[in-house]
Parts: sequence; C-alpha cells; structure tokens
Amino acid sequence: MRLFQRLRDIEEATRPVDPETEAALARRWASLPASAKVPGQLIGRKFTGCEATHGVFPQCDFACKPCYHSADANKVRIDGPHTLSEVRRQMAFLRRERGFGAYAQLIGGEVSLLSPTDHAAAIGIMRDHGRIPMSFTHGDFDYDYLRALAVDQHDRPRFPHLSFACHIDTTMLGRTGATKPTSEAQLHDHRRRFCELFDRLRAEYGISSYLAHNMTVTPNNLDQIADVIQSCHGQGWRMFSFQPAAYIGNENRWRDGYRELTSDLVWDEIQRGAGTRLPWAAAQVGDTRCNRVTWGAYLRDRYTPLLDDDDDADRRMVETWFDAFPGNFILRSKALSTLRYGRSIARRPGVVGELAAWAGRFGDRAGGRRQPWWRLKPVTFVMHRFIDAADTAAAWDHIQAGTTATEPRIVEAQERLEACAYSMGHPETGQLVPACVQHGVLDPEENRRLAELLPLPTRRDRASR
Repeated sequence: MRLFQRLRDIEEATRPVDPETEAALARRWASLPASAKVPGQLIGRKFTGCEATHGVFPQCDFACKPCYHSADANKVRIDGPHTLSEVRRQMAFLRRERGFGAYAQLIGGEVSLLSPTDHAAAIGIMRDHGRIPMSFTHGDFDYDYLRALAVDQHDRPRFPHLSFACHIDTTMLGRTGATKPTSEAQLHDHRRRFCELFDRLRAEYGISSYLAHNMTVTPNNLDQIADVIQSCHGQGWRMFSFQPAAYIGNENRWRDGYRELTSDLVWDEIQRGAGTRLPWAAAQVGDTRCNRVTWGAYLRDRYTPLLDDDDDADRRMVETWFDAFPGNFILRSKALSTLRYGRSIARRPGVVGELAAWAGRFGDRAGGRRQPWWRLKPVTFVMHRFIDAADTAAAWDHIQAGTTATEPRIVEAQERLEACAYSMGHPETGQLVPACVQHGVLDPEENRRLAELLPLPTRRDRASR
C-alpha cells in the first residue's frame, strides 16, 4: 500500500496541472463575466490572476499626486510584527482560494520603510505559501538596505531571486536628489541607479532579479512616455507598466484632466516609445478595458512582440499552448517541471511543431534568423487603467447584492471588476477583492482602524525615549 501511495503521489505531482491548481483555475474561469471569456484569455486557463497585500504597512514617505492610498494611510505607524502577521494570514487565505503558484505583490505604502529583516521575512512567508513575491517601492533606498534584505547575517543569500516594481515619475514628490522633478528626463539617472543596485547584488552574491518600472500617466507627462522607454529600456528593466491617473484614493491629491487620458492615447505613446505596433489581443489578462499587455524582446534597439494578433497562426498557437500546458509551473523544481513538460508534450506531441513554426515567425519579424540571439532581452509592456472610485463603489454595490447595473458606465465597471486580474484577500470575510475596490472603497475605513491599532508616536512618546 505504501508503494502504491508513493506511485500515486508521483503521478499526481507530475501531471501537467495538479488538482489543486486545476480546481482554482476552474473556479476563476466560472467567475469571469461573459465579456472576458474570449480566446486568448489567460485568467482561468494559465493562472488565476495577480494578488497583493493590503493594510500591512500603509505609510509612505513621499507625497505623490495622485496617490491611490487614502488620506489616513500616513497616520499608521510601520510595525514589523503586524506586517508579518497580516502577510501570513492573507497568504494562507490566498493559497486556499487560488492554489499554488501565483504572483503576489508586497504592497501597502512604501515597502522600504520596513526594516530589511522584516521585509525579508515577509518575502519568505509569501514564498512559503506558494507565491512569487514582488516588492513595490519608490526605489529611494541604497545598496546597504538591499544587501541587508537579500543577505543574512552570515553573508549568505536569503533568496536566489528577487522581484521589485519601482515606481518612478514626475507625479512623485520627495525623492532624494529630485524632490520636485519637472520632467521625466530628470529621473533617468535615478532609474539607472536603481537597476545598478541589482546588477551589483548579482555580481557579488549571484542573486538574480526581475525589475518592473511603474509610471503614473497624467496629461503633463503623457508625451514623455516615449522618451522614458527609448532612454531606459537598456538599463535592466524587464517590464514597463503605465497607469493612467484615475480619481481614486486621496482626493486631496487629485488634479483635473485625468478623464482625457483614454487607453488608446496612452497606448499610442507606449508604441511610439517601443518603435513598433504593440499587439495585445492575441493573449489578454482579464478585461482589456483594464489591461493591455504585450510580451516581446529587444535585440539591440529593435523591439519585437512575441505574438501578432493579426496573424491567425499566432492566435491558434496561443490556444494550442493553453491546451498543451494548462496551469503554470512556477516555483516548481527543475526536475518536476521537466517531468510535467514531458507529460504535456507526450499528451499533445503536435505542440512541438507548432512552437517551432511560431519561433520561425518570431525570428522573421525580429529581422531574420542570422541575429546575435544571445543578446535578446525580454521586455513586457503593460498598461493598467484603474476605475474611478465613484463608479467602483456603485458597481461593487451591485456585485455585493447579486444584481446587474443598467447604467452603461456602471455596467462597464461591474464587468471590469468581475474580470479583475489583481485582487486582495480578506480572510475575515472570505472575499477576494479587486484592487480598485480596495483602494476606492475599503482603504479609508481600514486605515482609520489601523490608525487606532497602530497610532504614530506622539511628542510625549518620542520625548520619553
């Protein structure tokens, strides 16, 4: 019986998709609105969506305009035990609801306000719960902080790999050496220096990294997107993510003109920076009114998308890929991933030929097969458009009541929330909450409660030390 159970465990572990993940994917697909159940949809087929923490360290030392956190966020002190307890509780809930192997963002206020050891412990907790953590930061810290986070007291790496998303743009006030930047070009050296921190970490300790560049887009910096991409794509960024400003979060930091920023306007500027059309319809994440994504790579200064949504063969290849390799293999050992790939190919051997044909098409688009392919640098372009808080609140009321909106604007918001690719876990209510709901509806009350639980030190407290 023991041998039989062992063989059964091995068979289950090497399936193309394990039962836990398969069930989570099925639940996620069933929860999508009809508007999002389209060919090329990754949610519910390849992964369940991205996740994030909330209420774990809401404080920030910058004054950004706009800011998606509530006005009470900076009334809460940074507290390591609270952070770690909440991260553990939220990750356990997300593991139960979404299965193993998900991208989770360590986000709240400014992550580098955590001590390096608390920051490292939070990353460890997320990894222990089957998550790939990404720390969200303004990037205004030095190498000593990064090293203390990445390396233990015995000078040994804590992690083989780190992921960071760094938000750098002219809407941010408080950066060392650029307190009130007036142009994105003034921040290019800051962008470069951030990447160099991780280059040094890899050179000294062998710790690899994935770096995402985040930028809020307003009418004032819309026409500077192209220069950011053209000037910075070789610095070491693996992703450029752009968020058109929305009326969400701290109302004191809103400005006029945000509604002028349509998705097409912003995407056109991203394409201008990439120097090519960026197709996003062959494979999509959630609702394309929220997200547009293009995966691709630079070869020298030429960017080539992996997929062409005008090419029927590429669209068919995406469906073949979904069918042949259901779920994802992230955080699995190399041996286990190899066995899973092997079983997947044995189940559908025709995928090998289709992938080879796609590779040929990609090579032709990139300028022919006689290229220095060893210099290929993967880069992803993303646009994420938040929903205004007022529309979010109205749509969330309908979702909570199980009703359907009738006003077109709220219908759109409701569909977008139901297809959301970026959720926060609430173990106390058993809910997975879209990020727009968290920031636009729930954050104010949550941060008021946290300000009572974790009040800032008073003058008397400081004087008594």
